[in-house]
Amino acid sequence: MHKVNDASVELREKVFEYARTRMNFSPPPLDSPLPEADLFSKAGQTITESGLGGLASLDLFGQVLAPATISTDHPGYLSFIPCAPTEASKLFDLIVSASAIYGGSWMEGAGAVFAENQVLSWLASEAGLPVTAGGVFVQGGTLGNLSALVAARHKAKAARVLAGKAMPQTWKFICSSEAHSSLKAAAAVMDVEIIKAAVDSNGKLRGTSVAEALAGAGDGVFAVVATAGTTNFGIVDDLDAIGQVAKQAGLWFHVDGAYGLAAMLAESTKSLFKGLDRADSFIVDPHKWLYAPFDACALVYRDPEDGRKAHTQHGEYLDILTETGDWNPSDYAYNLTRRPRGLPLWFSLATHGVAAYREAIESNNRVARQISTFIEQSDTLDLVRKPELSVVVFTKRGWQLADYEAWSAKLLARGEAFVVPSSHLGQPNARFAIVNPQTTFEQLVAILNSMDE
Repeated sequence: MHKVNDASVELREKVFEYARTRMNFSPPPLDSPLPEADLFSKAGQTITESGLGGLASLDLFGQVLAPATISTDHPGYLSFIPCAPTEASKLFDLIVSASAIYGGSWMEGAGAVFAENQVLSWLASEAGLPVTAGGVFVQGGTLGNLSALVAARHKAKAARVLAGKAMPQTWKFICSSEAHSSLKAAAAVMDVEIIKAAVDSNGKLRGTSVAEALAGAGDGVFAVVATAGTTNFGIVDDLDAIGQVAKQAGLWFHVDGAYGLAAMLAESTKSLFKGLDRADSFIVDPHKWLYAPFDACALVYRDPEDGRKAHTQHGEYLDILTETGDWNPSDYAYNLTRRPRGLPLWFSLATHGVAAYREAIESNNRVARQISTFIEQSDTLDLVRKPELSVVVFTKRGWQLADYEAWSAKLLARGEAFVVPSSHLGQPNARFAIVNPQTTFEQLVAILNSMDE
């Protein structure tokens, strides 16, 4: 299966050709999904005893499967949180896969781990954490939040044991009522309770609200979670005040910055992140707003030892790794086997420099402010909330959900944009998530104008 022959060389060159062609698209085709029955009629049964052959399989992907997959790097992809990787990061993602590097231990992947750790140290420094901070790249924000909260509870348990105190009937953590769904998932996996603190009229969690929630929470609170850029609106909680409340209560302070934390790099939004330096842990997803490919979440601990104590797996076959004192990324999150998913970001940062990243994020902020002003000045559109970062939420007067759905389907069918309806307080709306530097103000105006067609 691994012998290199003429057919293997031909397939390799065809794969390189496909990648070259795809990366030369400007913009890439937006494409759209197909029903399973339609895909089966076009593709048929692809897994067979004898195999289809590499060239036939590649052609099948290019002609049938890829066109049924929406390109998240299209500048008109404005739903959810898009992915807009740099060319450098995509190219290096090819190298990571081609190199078969294991990123779980220093013994096996020292060079890769060294490079990933430089990125994590840079993020920690930008956040104001000490030089001893560190962490690991995991698959996504859900796993990052879970791993941080597991470390927080582990530390709280150890403190109770040391103090001779009984364990609570139920462990709990406090977060915003507009926090990401991954926190609910983490609570379910950990079998802990979420206490949701009320946000203000702008969707921002304040320290006073956290203090009130804490006062009524009873025993067992082990962490407070703030959000640095909510998914639906891009709102940054009052990190400074929340962090103060958490520290005064002796609680772990975690910041979920999966989407928005990258905005700490931009001058226009940096002030929103005052208090981030109080965090015991934070996450940020490079595949969201740091221009890296799927899938990468940076999980950073103020004291990495907290993560190591909670997550190191023990077994006779692992002793040679765990007893060396080396920095093993697998020890810092709920994972063991891992690819060095932080390397594409490292290569892109090393290639372009941090200043280019600051300007790219700033450009997204500028476009968001421009289009929000346009919406505010419109006679037919209303801004739901003034954006803090690069998410702009708006409504069309007189429109119901069916109108938004029909408009969304029309845009996708024409290959112009992917803008699915969202909602707030039970009312439908539309939403632009702007994280692609190729997304322009003029393009967004044209999308808005299409609502009148």
